Amino acid sequence: MILHCVFVRFKAAIQQADKQSIYDAVAALKDVTPGILDVKFGQNVSPEGLNGGFLDGFIVTFESPEARDAYLVHPDHIAVGDRIIGSADGGLSGLLVFDMAV
Repeated sequence: MILHCVFVRFKAAIQQADKQSIYDAVAALKDVTPGILDVKFGQNVSPEGLNGGFLDGFIVTFESPEARDAYLVHPDHIAVGDRIIGSADGGLSGLLVFDMAV
């Protein structure tokens, strides 16, 4: 399995409803992309203060690296990704993506 972890520094002007809409769009990818097992999203709740400004994020669990790779090039993923980039503070620099094999 692959855990595809995406952490976001949203622009200050982004409202909670806009964040939820983005998370809903990410979750909807499960219906159109084979191999997605689960999608979780939410705000950072760590008390350590080591988040580097990444206060929101989501994790997509894939059954295999191949499923993750198909997701990455899926047109619906690209559209949602563009939306996330447009909502992130600094565009791409407002994102941290970390994939882990488990």
